[in-house]
Amino acid sequence: MRVLMFGWEFPPVISGGLGTVCYALTRHLAAAGTDVTFVMPRVGAERAEFDNFTMLGANEVVFEQVPDVDQLAGNLPLRVVETDSALRPYDSDATYTARLKQIDAQPLSQPSGITLAFDGGYAHDLLEEVTRLAMVGGKLGEEADFDVIHAHDWMTYAAGLEARQASGKPLICHVHATEFDRTANRPDARVAEIEKAGLDAADRVIAVSRRTRDSIVAHYDIDSAKIDVVHNAVSKERLVDPDTVPKYLGEKIVLFLGRVTLQKGPEYFVEAARRVLARVPDVRFVMAGSGDMLPQLIELVAQYRIQDRFHFTGFLRGADVHKVYAMSDLYIMPSVSEPFGVAPFEAMLYGVPVIISKDAGAVELLDNAVTINFWDIDELSATIIRVLEDDTYANALRRAGAEVLEHIDWHRTAAAVIDVYKRTIAAATT
Repeated sequence: MRVLMFGWEFPPVISGGLGTVCYALTRHLAAAGTDVTFVMPRVGAERAEFDNFTMLGANEVVFEQVPDVDQLAGNLPLRVVETDSALRPYDSDATYTARLKQIDAQPLSQPSGITLAFDGGYAHDLLEEVTRLAMVGGKLGEEADFDVIHAHDWMTYAAGLEARQASGKPLICHVHATEFDRTANRPDARVAEIEKAGLDAADRVIAVSRRTRDSIVAHYDIDSAKIDVVHNAVSKERLVDPDTVPKYLGEKIVLFLGRVTLQKGPEYFVEAARRVLARVPDVRFVMAGSGDMLPQLIELVAQYRIQDRFHFTGFLRGADVHKVYAMSDLYIMPSVSEPFGVAPFEAMLYGVPVIISKDAGAVELLDNAVTINFWDIDELSATIIRVLEDDTYANALRRAGAEVLEHIDWHRTAAAVIDVYKRTIAAATT
C-alpha cells in the first residue's frame, strides 16, 4: 500500500505534539509494510530515514512553469503566491537595466525548472504557505504513484484536495485539533472555511478521539458515519534513565509542559500555583514550552511574587523533555480544549502522577485518571496539594498510570489507520 501523506512538521523541527505524532505513526506504518511518502513545506539537514519511508520537502518539487493560483480547486480563502522576477524593491531604472543586462549575458541553458519558497512556520504568512503547499499537492497528484492521500490537520487539507483532484485517489483528512479547539471557540473564518472544505471533500476522516469526532459533527456538520476514531499512543522509549536525574531534596516539582497558548490553559496553572504556594511553600512549579501567552504569564508570576518558586524553561525537545518529566512529582494538563493530549502518557512513562482536564480526549483511555474542570482553581489546587502530601495516593496514581501504558501502543494505532486505508481504497474502487 502506497500513501502520499501531507504534514506540516516532523522531528527534529517541531512546535508541538503534531510532529511527534506524525513521526511515531509513520514509523509504525512503515514497519507494517506501508510505503509512505511524507511531504512537508521544508526539510532541514536532518532528514528522517527508515525503511518504506520517503521524506519530501515541498520546496524540492520542481515545476516547469509557475503554477497559477486561480486554477486551485474549490473556493478556498487562499492568497496569491508571489513569484520570482528580475524586479526588486527600490530598483531604479539604472539598477534594473543593469540586472537585465547581467541576466542576458549569462549563457543559455536548458531550463532547470521552478521551485516554490517555503518557510514552514506558523507566522503571519501561513495562508500563503498553505497555498504553495496546495500547488505542490496538485503537482504530486499528477506525478506520484500512490493508492491513498493522507492529510494531517487544516494546513494540509488544500494540498490533499489538489492531489485528490489531480489523481482521482481517495483522500483521508486526519483531525488532530479543529480550529474551534485551537481558539477556544473563536475561530478564524478563513481557517474554518479551509477546514470544512477539506472535511466535506474527504472520503474518510480520522479523529483522534470521540470528543474530536463530536466536535467535527457539531461545528462542520460532517456525517459521523464517515469519521473513524483512532486514538494516539505514546512511544515507550525513555530517552533518559530516571535514576540518573537528580531530585531536589525536600521539594516537589509540579510540571506544565505544552504550548503556552489559550487552548492549553496555562493561566489556570499559574493561578493554582499561587494558591498552592500559599499553603505548601516547599514546591516548585515549572512551565516548559513557548507560545503567545508566555510574556503575560511571566508578568503575572512576577505580580503574584512567586517568581522564586516558578520557573520558565522555554521550548524543550528530545532528551530535555524526558529529563524534566523524570525530575517532576506531578504533571498538570489544564487544557481548555484538548482533542487528545499525548503529554500525560509521556509523564506516566517516568512514574509521574497526572491531573488532566475533563475536556481532554485522553480521558477516554484513562478510566482511573484524576480529572478536573480546567476553570475550577479551587479543585485544581486542592488536588495538587493532596497528590504532593499523600504518598499513598500518589503511588496509587503511579500504579494506575503504569497499567494504562500496557494497553496503549503505536502498533495498534498504526494497524487501525491501515484498516481505514483499506476500507477507503476498497470503497473508492467499487
